[in-house]
Formats: sequence, C-alpha cells, structure tokens
Amino acid sequence: MYLSHGVVRISGVLAMVGAAFALTGGQQGPAQDNSSPGYTLRTTSRLVVLDVSVKDSKGGFVSGLTQDDFKVYEDGKPQAITQFANSDVPVTVGIVVDESGSMRPKRPEVITAALEFIHDSNPEDEMFVVNFNERARRGLPDIEPFSDKVSELRAALWQGDPEGRTALYDAVELSLRQLQLGRRGKQAMVVISDGGDNVSKHNLQDVTQDLLKSLATVYTVGIFDQDDPERNPAVLEKLAHISGGAAYFPKKLDQVIPICKRIAQDIRTRYTIGYIPPTEGKPVRRIKVTASAPGHESLIVRSRTSYSFSPESEAAAAK
Repeated sequence: MYLSHGVVRISGVLAMVGAAFALTGGQQGPAQDNSSPGYTLRTTSRLVVLDVSVKDSKGGFVSGLTQDDFKVYEDGKPQAITQFANSDVPVTVGIVVDESGSMRPKRPEVITAALEFIHDSNPEDEMFVVNFNERARRGLPDIEPFSDKVSELRAALWQGDPEGRTALYDAVELSLRQLQLGRRGKQAMVVISDGGDNVSKHNLQDVTQDLLKSLATVYTVGIFDQDDPERNPAVLEKLAHISGGAAYFPKKLDQVIPICKRIAQDIRTRYTIGYIPPTEGKPVRRIKVTASAPGHESLIVRSRTSYSFSPESEAAAAK
C-alpha cells in the first residue's frame, strides 16, 4: 500500500495516518488546513476513501446527493460513513496511449480525443502522458513530471512513432508510479489501447495487485478491429472494474472523442466517501456502494470494488 504519516490523498484506497481530518469541499470535520498545499485528507485513524460515480437509469450523471443517500458495505457488512464530499476538486491524471504498430492509422483521432479530454478537465488538474509500444516512456521532459499546459501535453502525445509490439502492463505500472508523485487529492488514469500485451516485463497479476494498493481510478478505451488477434477487452474491463472506473469499446473511431469528453465529466462529478474499516478481516476486502434518493429511480453506482489491507502497514502507521 502507499501510506503516509499525516497526509493521505483522496481516492479509493485504505489510508492509515495520524493527524486531524481536513477535506476541501467536504462535510463533517475541521476546516481546510491552508498551510498544506493541494487538496488533502487527514485523519486520526485508518480510513478507506472511495471515489464514487452515480448515474441515473438514462446514463446521466447525478449530482446533489447527500451522505444519507449512500450505503457502504465491506465484505457484505454495512459500514458507517465518516467523511463525505461532492465537490469538483483537481486531480492528478495520467493519459496512457498505445503507440504500437496497430495503432498507426488511428493515431490522429486518438490524440484529438485525448486533447478534448484535457480541454474538458478541471483546469487545475496536473497531468502527464505515458506513450508505449515495446517500451513505456513518459511523454513530458524528465524535468517536468506534470503539466496543465495544453501545448506541452499535445507535444507529449505526439512523441514517438507508432511501431512495434505492445507493453501495456509496463505502461500501467509506470503510470501508477508516476501518480504517486502527484500533489492533487484524487488520481485517475485514462488508458487508450487494444488491451493486448505481448512484450511487457510485468504481467496482469502484477498490475492487478499494484492497482489494489493504489489511489487510481482507471478508465479504459478499447480501440480495435473485431478480427484483431492482439485485442484483449477483458484486460481493459478488469482494470476499470477493480479501480471503480469504466471501460468503453467504441464501435467507430469517431466515437472516441465523445467518450473522452464523458470521462472528463465523470471525473469532475464523482463523490468522495470515507469510512473506518474493521481491523480484522481478509487481506483483500470487497466493497459495495449503493445510493437511493427521493426523485431518483434505479441509481447506478460505480466505485472501487476491492482494496488491499496490509496489517504490516497498519502497525507502521501506528508508531
């Protein structure tokens, strides 16, 4: 797990620190500590913090819900919600783009869609780009870990030339490490790929385990032809599902732009829900979040479905 003594960035991960609670835009708790930069969460004990999206039966995003409209279950047992927020706060975002040979004819549309995502995101987001084919690499200069400038991110997206094989898992691992350096409260990753991997040093199990320990909500966009032997939509679905994100599979290339705009809106309208978990339990714990409110029928809730609990980390944080 990625732990910190005193400050934990808001997202779907178990956090154990020792300080007073402060959440920008949240309810219940002391005011924001202005001496600490960024949007931070502080607590006197363990805390599981979930990034939650809510839609109605027609697929529209639902805003304005209160803490009382939500219920949280861990391994089937109800949990008391102790922290809640529903504000649009800046996030740290990684844009992960497949540049293997099969993506060459799709590249202009993919980059245009990524730029539309950047345009529709919170202007205070800090972003980075990871390009990958046979190896994963950061698109921004080494001295610049993040950027909020469209011109710099555009140049990063156009880095390299589509060719070679696909190291998807290595790209996700690189992005998870980069997200840890972020200063924003929430973390998200947008992966645009066919889902195939044929050259990574890491495997799907590595990625899954690290994602369970991470703060990231992952959105995936699968772009492939139905007869493409390298396609693997199941991988893209899994990465999105366990992190509380969403997987999209456009049937036409011109659908990628509206999908990326929708992802940007999703990130900006998510709720933040926190609860203190029991000390006893399985190493990997299952989470379910539900929502209901007068005037809203069949609310669809999407959030992280599990997280990794580490007794060793808990003991270290208590010292």
